[in-house]
Amino acid sequence: MNEREFTFTDQDFSRIKKIVYDFAGIDLNDSKKNLVYNRLAKRIRFLELQSFKEYLNYVQEQGETEFVNLINAVTTNLTFFFRENHHFDYLANTVIPLLLETNKASKKIRIWSAGCSTGEEPYSLAIVLKESVPQGWDAKVIATDLDTNVVDTARTGIYPIERLKGVDETRKKRWFLKGSGKQAGLVKVKSELQTCIEFGQINLMHDWPINDPIDVIFCRNVVIYFDKPTQARLFDRYADLLPEHGHLFIGHSESLYKVCDRFELIGQTIYRKVR
Repeated sequence: MNEREFTFTDQDFSRIKKIVYDFAGIDLNDSKKNLVYNRLAKRIRFLELQSFKEYLNYVQEQGETEFVNLINAVTTNLTFFFRENHHFDYLANTVIPLLLETNKASKKIRIWSAGCSTGEEPYSLAIVLKESVPQGWDAKVIATDLDTNVVDTARTGIYPIERLKGVDETRKKRWFLKGSGKQAGLVKVKSELQTCIEFGQINLMHDWPINDPIDVIFCRNVVIYFDKPTQARLFDRYADLLPEHGHLFIGHSESLYKVCDRFELIGQTIYRKVR
């Protein structure tokens, strides 16, 4: 039962802890050793390397790009509200005003959070919609993930208060309920946010049971383990789904460069469909 596909020594784990701390300020404790092995084994397999030592040498050689891949691998579900806040600012200040003009006949807006994890991203999107879209519009977030466990967590809308780091006090008071007693240290999103999100399980490699026209797609830190041909197919399908000039937001370590030419880069990991 203890046999592992790749050799993983205490020295390997110490090197990973140092890289993660030095690069991202994240302090991995010893209880995370199995999680780190399981997450990074996927990356090692993908790169067709033979051991953790070989992979860590590769990380040092590649520099920042692979550092980011390593950090994402070991912190996949350690997310928070309004992560990469520039995306939400651009959505509120640029994309939604455009949609209010182009969709004024239907008065309908749909944003897909593809790879919603534990829900912080779709709830952040829902807050932007509530704050930016006038009454009388049908504005919703479709939130999906392959992992049914994280989708179930997202549906409950209950989080450690630390997930609100960086959220201003006005938003905290407007959109979250603070727990007390046994719920101290937790927050719950207000029900009006939950009602404008449709949660579900979707495998991005299979058919997508999405019936509504989609205006915006957030697919952030999802394609990191996909090879280039798989990424190309996925982004091509996103382009097929989006309307003319539809927007796609991807993760800070991801790029469509030499992967898909149907989008143009218009901001920091923000793309607009061109064909």
